[in-house]
Amino acid sequence: MSAQDDTLRPEEFAEASLAVIENALGKPASETALLLAQAGLMGVCVPEAQGGLGLDIAFAVPLAHAAGKLRFQFPLIEQVLMAKALSGTSHGELLATGEKLAGIAFQGQLMQGWVGGARHANLCDWVLVFEGQEAVLVSMSDVSIEEDQSLDPDYPQHWLEACNAQVILRLDAAKCEALWRDAQILMSAWVNGAAEGAFEDTASYLSTRVQFGRPLTAKQAVRHTFSRMKLAQEATAAAIQRVLSSNELGQVRTVDAVFVSAIQNATWVIEKAIHLQGGMGFTWDVPLHYALREVRKIEAMFGSSELAIRTGREWIEANSCTQL
Repeated sequence: MSAQDDTLRPEEFAEASLAVIENALGKPASETALLLAQAGLMGVCVPEAQGGLGLDIAFAVPLAHAAGKLRFQFPLIEQVLMAKALSGTSHGELLATGEKLAGIAFQGQLMQGWVGGARHANLCDWVLVFEGQEAVLVSMSDVSIEEDQSLDPDYPQHWLEACNAQVILRLDAAKCEALWRDAQILMSAWVNGAAEGAFEDTASYLSTRVQFGRPLTAKQAVRHTFSRMKLAQEATAAAIQRVLSSNELGQVRTVDAVFVSAIQNATWVIEKAIHLQGGMGFTWDVPLHYALREVRKIEAMFGSSELAIRTGREWIEANSCTQL
């Protein structure tokens, strides 16, 4: 099945992805991996000749969106990225079939000793660690792992000491650049899905809350806020779709600005959702805080604040008038 196959569209793939992920929620990691692999989700971007679905990254976007909407605690995005990057190798086949799980340490470099940003590293068999412009795949059995509960005590981040780990294989600079770009696109879709989930949860909750004989969703102030929240979500979704296509010159579009705006929009929408639910929104029982924590962790993984400053500076320099 190719990306040009008219019988399947990304939005249709989204419906199937959501159903599979819902079925996998709460199951052990090994069982979850097999369920996702049997549905073809792990190898969505792996060529058909190597046992995958042969679809492009556009079909992984709704998959990431569904995972974010359901607050899926599993390294699905990393698995898709690594299966694609290692397609054609025995390691890539093991990832696509769910027999092995791989994480990616988005923070730090191998020579620094400690690296971070490897989501759900405790579930993984391998982890990819960047080394300059390239990256190496190492076994988690050779890595020291330390939990960091500062952002999320239930699903903590992990710091890894991998400098003495034996290298399984290497990824060259070109593959690393493509992986990083795809990761930003899919993480943008993930946080936008998390924002949509928070929006829908809040809309459903407020529709059942009655004040002075009317549901809270009937109030103009609430509707205005909902409109702005929906606008932020749709703006992110449109930006993601735009960055998937080439520009007017046939060149690949840069994704940094899309990723930065996705993080900012998702954070704002989820915080508004928590606020709209009032006292309930600030209780541990309401799951919106999990979505916000995940967005903040992704923001930290990619250094979104510094990226926003750099992206803004580059835009100003590119659009400023030449001084005489």
